[in-house]
Amino acid sequence: MKLIAIDLDGTLLSSNNEISDININALKKAQEQGHVVAICSGRAPESVHGLLNSYKLNCPIAASNGTVVKIGEKVIGMTSIEKEKVSNICEILDREQFPFRIYTNDGIYIPSNWEYRVENTLSDPSIPEEYRSHPHFKRMLEHPQGLVGGIKTFDDVHELLDNESLLVQKFFVLTINPEKKTKLNNLLNEVENIGITSSAPFNIEIMNKNGHKGIGLQTLAEYFNIPMENTVAIGDNFNDVPMFKAAGLAIAMGNAEEAVKKMCDVTTRSNNEHGVAHAFETYILK
Repeated sequence: MKLIAIDLDGTLLSSNNEISDININALKKAQEQGHVVAICSGRAPESVHGLLNSYKLNCPIAASNGTVVKIGEKVIGMTSIEKEKVSNICEILDREQFPFRIYTNDGIYIPSNWEYRVENTLSDPSIPEEYRSHPHFKRMLEHPQGLVGGIKTFDDVHELLDNESLLVQKFFVLTINPEKKTKLNNLLNEVENIGITSSAPFNIEIMNKNGHKGIGLQTLAEYFNIPMENTVAIGDNFNDVPMFKAAGLAIAMGNAEEAVKKMCDVTTRSNNEHGVAHAFETYILK
C-alpha cells in the first residue's frame, strides 16, 4: 500500500482548471488497488472538497499547504499561526496595500478594500509580461468564489483576532512587482516562527514555520499507518518542495519550475498531458 499526495493547480488540474477523465481513472484504479490517494494543495479545505465533489472523487486532503488535514469532515491535523504573528504580518501587508487572503478555520477572509488593492497592484507598470500569460494569473486576481459560506471581509484584523475560536492557517499574498516582492520577503523574514513559500512567481504564501505540505503528508502517513518510504508526492512548484523532501518518491510535473525538477527523483509529463496518470502508470499501478 502506498500513500500518494497530489497537488492540484499545475498538477492534477489542467491549465483549464479541469481534471481529465484519464487522470480520474488513474486515481480510482489506484484506490481500487488499495492505495491511499490524497490531495495536498494550497487551496482552502472548502475549495478542495468542492472540486473533488464536482468530480465525484473521495480523497483525504491536506489543504492550505498542508496546514489543515482532513479525512472527510474529520480534522486530524491543524497547524495555525500565532495571533501575535498574524497581527505583525497584516501590519506589514497593509503598509504597501498588498491584496491578501487569510485562510482560517472559519473560511477565507479578505480586506474590505480587496478590489481597490487589486486594481492598484495591476496599475503597476513594472509587471513582467510573462506573468499575464501565466495559467494561474487570472484566477489569483479574482474575488474568491464557490466556497461554502462565501468569502468574508474585515476592516481591521483585530476584529478577527478578538474571536478566540478563530485560527489562522495561511496568508495568500499577491505580489506582482518583483522589487516589492523581494522587499516584502525581507520584512517577513524578520517575523519569527513563520514559514514563507510560493506557488507562482507572483505570490507569497505564509504559514506557521511548522505548517507545510511535508507535515501534511506525514500526518496522513501516520493516520493510515503507512511508512514514509511508501509515500509518493507529485507537484509542480516551490510550495510542494517540503512534501518532495518528506516523500519516499518525489515526482515533478513536466511543467514544473526547473529548480523544482532538480529537487525530485523523476519527472512525469505536463499537467496538460495527463502527467499524474502517466506517473501512476509508470510508478504505482500494477
